[in-house]
Amino acid sequence: MVYDGNGDNPMLGDVGISADTIAAIGEPNTLKGAEEIDATGLSVSPGFINMLSWANVALLEDGRSQSDIRQGVTLEIMGEGRSMGPLNDAMKESMAKNQGDIKYDVAWTTLGEYLQYLEDKGVSTNVASFVGNGTLRSHVIGFDNRPATDDEMEAMKALTQQAMEEGAVGISSSLLYAPSMYADTQELIELSKVAAAHDGLYISHIRNEGDYLLESLDELIQISKEADIRAEVYHLKASSQHNWGKMDLAIAKIDSARQAGLPITADIYTYNASSTGLHVQLPDWVRENGIAAMLRRLSNPANRQKAIDELEFRNQPETILLVGFRSEEMRKYGGKYLHEVAEEWGKSPEETLVDLIIKDGSRIQVVYFSMSEENIKKKVAIPWVSFCSDSGSLTNEGVFIKQNTHPRAYGSFIRVLGKFARDEGVISLQEGIRKLTSLPADNLKLKKRGRLAVGHFADVVVFDAESVTDKATFTEPHQYAEGVVHVFVNGGQVLKDGAHTGATPGRFVKGPGYKPQSAQ
Repeated sequence: MVYDGNGDNPMLGDVGISADTIAAIGEPNTLKGAEEIDATGLSVSPGFINMLSWANVALLEDGRSQSDIRQGVTLEIMGEGRSMGPLNDAMKESMAKNQGDIKYDVAWTTLGEYLQYLEDKGVSTNVASFVGNGTLRSHVIGFDNRPATDDEMEAMKALTQQAMEEGAVGISSSLLYAPSMYADTQELIELSKVAAAHDGLYISHIRNEGDYLLESLDELIQISKEADIRAEVYHLKASSQHNWGKMDLAIAKIDSARQAGLPITADIYTYNASSTGLHVQLPDWVRENGIAAMLRRLSNPANRQKAIDELEFRNQPETILLVGFRSEEMRKYGGKYLHEVAEEWGKSPEETLVDLIIKDGSRIQVVYFSMSEENIKKKVAIPWVSFCSDSGSLTNEGVFIKQNTHPRAYGSFIRVLGKFARDEGVISLQEGIRKLTSLPADNLKLKKRGRLAVGHFADVVVFDAESVTDKATFTEPHQYAEGVVHVFVNGGQVLKDGAHTGATPGRFVKGPGYKPQSAQ
């Protein structure tokens, strides 16, 4: 059954690949090839697009991109608020100094150089990236919490233009985190105007996904309107139970903006739990100027006590699962909830939270069980919502299993086909495929990607619609999805009979504003 990615009913047929291109789509048993794969009883679709991937460091360690490839993902879109370039000398030094389990040489300066470095090194998936406003601020301003001067604004705009001409797909912000959060609305509008001139997208982890969700959406809509730019909400959610009712209002707000002619979209991951740092629970003054400054601040006993006294949980301790530690010694707490560690230590949850961060010397990665399953289903069904993992693309061995992770690294996309389409009937299989393929490709203005069409790049997934399923759980996350049989990336077979071939045909997919070096 051939699904073209447009959301139409499938047809029984043959798909022919020549080199890196889809050469023919024909009636059953009409095409002949040098190599033939019998896909009887299976489904064939375009490769899936991960709208928010944190594979940027994982791919430096292992270019096979296993947890995503085994779900049918053929394109990783990176750069949520922070991107792997442009870098200055201080940023390179910091990147080298603050590496975790994965060690790598910082052998690039610009974002385009990083993406080309991945292609040259060898990756199984295609790669693309936004340029992050937090990275632009780090480059020009550092971590100072203040508006940009006119000269600094011009410098950030010039870096944005360079990134867009190198092939960035747009500009991103992550407004819960320093230094991205220090940008005011007007700064984001001015940077977005530069991206818009190169037909890029503005995409944002909005300032607040809970108590001020609707106000934060207003800011994104304002940026879209005033910069005349397409805009997308990263991992749309209503966080914390008392905010769950706001999801209907948020959807209505975006629908209203779309009806008024603003091209607003969103992406989601298919779980009712998010994952970020434990540090986001701390008062704003503690987190000022980034992680290193936060740790220095908390080393002062008076500041530690003040942080404990002022801490107000955005998520209740019994909903906070600890998953990622920097220190080997602290990893024994991985898989425990915050309240369990508090009981073990005989301390309050507030004191435990602060002391965990101090002892580990990091922000500590956690999972927050903060969303409504009913809202997940509502979002899955919305025509303008695509999908992401908000995670690395991992291998379930070696350095990657030193720590737990969120199961979304292994299951976000396959759940669209299995759980939500086949098992629960929230959407049809062809609509799920459209939202995984042509919808994000169109939002990003990517050429010859996202559809099974003659002349398009041969990013192709062959799967068993009856057996596709996610296996990863919150307690045992490092488990590959099942049911994807074959995956081709630019015509190269990366997955064969469910096993990784080791092939690395992935490419740096450039955004619509790309200008070849000779044309710059």
